[in-house]
Order: sequence, then C-alpha cells, then structure tokens
Amino acid sequence: MQSLARAIFPTRMKSSELDDSTAWESVLRRDPSADARFLYGVTTTGIYCRPSCPSRRPKRDNVAFFSSAEAAERAGFRACQRCRPDRAKEPNHAVERARDYIDAHVSDLSDERITLELLGEHVGLSPYHLQRKFKETLGLSPAQYTRARKSERLKEELKRGGTVSRATYEAGYGSSSRVYDDAGSQLGMTPATYRRGGAGASIHYLTASTSLGTLLVAATDRGICAVTLGDDEAHLEMALEREYPAASRTRVQEPSSDFGRWVNEIVAAVEGDRAAGGIPVDIQASAFQWKVWRELQKIPLGETRSYTEVAQAIGSPKAVRAVASACARNKVAVLIPCHRVIGQGGSLGGYRWGVDRKKRLLAKERATSEERTS
Repeated sequence: MQSLARAIFPTRMKSSELDDSTAWESVLRRDPSADARFLYGVTTTGIYCRPSCPSRRPKRDNVAFFSSAEAAERAGFRACQRCRPDRAKEPNHAVERARDYIDAHVSDLSDERITLELLGEHVGLSPYHLQRKFKETLGLSPAQYTRARKSERLKEELKRGGTVSRATYEAGYGSSSRVYDDAGSQLGMTPATYRRGGAGASIHYLTASTSLGTLLVAATDRGICAVTLGDDEAHLEMALEREYPAASRTRVQEPSSDFGRWVNEIVAAVEGDRAAGGIPVDIQASAFQWKVWRELQKIPLGETRSYTEVAQAIGSPKAVRAVASACARNKVAVLIPCHRVIGQGGSLGGYRWGVDRKKRLLAKERATSEERTS
C-alpha cells in the first residue's frame, strides 16, 4: 500500500536516477553528497529540504522525493529556511555561514564550544567536508580561524584599557595560560605589554635615504618589527608610535653589528640589488598570513606572481581576496616581498607604500636579474 505522501505527491525522480529506499537512507544519514541529486518534502509541514538538512527527521510515510526545487514547489511545498534548497548550493555559502557562527560565538569561554560537529550541523555539511571547504576558502581551519578571531578580540579589549583578566574573559579564552601561550605568535609580546601600548618593550630604529624615499627600519630584541617607506621621517616615526605608543622607542645613530648588517641588507633590497633573506622578524600575524608571506619569499628576484597564483601555491585556490589582504597587512617592506604580487591581468594593484614605488622597485629587480643572467 502506498504511503499517503506518495499517493498525494508522487515522486518526481525517474526510477533510473535513485530509488526511494536509497534516497531515504541518505536523508537519515544527512548525506551532503546526495544534495545535488534530490530533495525531499514533508507533507505534514509543507516544507522541502536538502538530504543534509540538520532539521529533525520526519516519519518516512510523510516524505516525498523530488529531483528539483521547481518540482517540489509545483507540488505545493515551500523551501526550508535552514538549508535553503531553493538556492544554488555553494560551498562558499556554507563556509560564510560557519564563519558568521564563529564570529557570533567567539566570546564563548572555551574552544571546545565551537566544534566541527556543531558547525557542520549548523551549515548542513559533514564535519570533514566543512573542514576541507573552510580551509580551502579561507586558508585556515575553523579552529585556527577561531583562535585568530579571539586574538583580535583580545587586542581590541586590551586597547580599550581593560585589565588582562577582563580582556581574556571578553575575548573568549578559557584561561590565562591559553592566552599567554598564544601571545608569542599573535601579539608579538605578552598581553599586558600590548594593553599598555607596548610599555616595557624596547624598540630601536633608524632612518635612511634611498632612491625610493625615506626608509625606516625598527627592531625589538627578537628581530625586525617594521620596515616602512615614505616621503619624510616624521610621518614614518608617527606610524611607528601609533602601533606601540608606550614602547621605549630609541632612534639609534650607531646601530649594533647585527642591526647595522640587517639595515644594510634591507637598503640593498630596496635598491633592487638583491633579495633580503635570513633576517629575523618580530611581527604580529595569523597562521594564514604567515603561510602567504612565506610563499612570497619564494618568488625569485625579478619575477612576479598574481594573487591567484599565490593562492594556488599555498593550496587555497579560492582564497584570492585573503591573499590580497595578507599582502596589504605586511609591515616589513622587501623582507616580505609583497611588491612581487600583481593583478591577474598584469596590473600592479595596490601597495602599502605607493604604487609608484612598487613599479620602480620591480623595474630595479628586473634589471638586476637580467644583468646577472646576461
């Protein structure tokens, strides 16, 4: 005897495409791989869904299967508001929903509260599928993205002047030990020091004249923390002060042997004479930014790559915008050669220190490379 659902709303799928028993098993498993093959409607609610929809499963007798959203709507069903079966299913859409969920819940007090299973149920993808798509799109896993967002929240809270314990709580860290573990890679110094605008940190710097304008190089005891180009010293010094207003900033006349050697190599790189390599840096960055920057350091002198090519090289072909953002956040000119990344059509694109400087720097590097190979 046919079920009531099948009697009133006969299936719209051809028998050669998928039989009802197989379709029902896919619905029970919330199988995302079946989403492209069929949809199912529930007669008691009048709603149709994707097989992977996280909504409560109906009784089998109340289910009808359809090959398309149009077929389901012709039969009188309306689209589910959770899995949106009336929209083209884009992995990026699911990733955006997962990212929005993390952003909204990032202040939860432990990383375990935002699990892959929870995110997968929220967006209608399996944990494995979501992990793969999330990293493919953003260059970070959901866990890495959560840590990065918590770090950003921590910075915001610290800059507002709150105590470290309060900022730790507001940012969503479950304990002070966890935030201090993250401090080295995310802040470049302890949270208390960052909150005080760098108070207690010692930064020494100097400026030099180059063919591309004034160069400022600054360093902590851990490595170079800023390499900037501009039209005058005052502007560059003000930019350094804005980042760490309470740090001990000392302009040096006679740099130490290491710092002096680093500056000479950076000046040579600015003049396009050679690539600057092997110089330690002490800058704040996410795991994805470091991934991009390390790839930029592999681009040979005199060559360029497009943002798309860089995204492909790091294994995140859809993260082109994120690659561009990582380039824009680079604070150490030429040490991380973001000037070697250009637009897909050959356009220069943007540059933190001016497009004209980017054009001239690339021309200098090409000339050096051609001279060496001639």
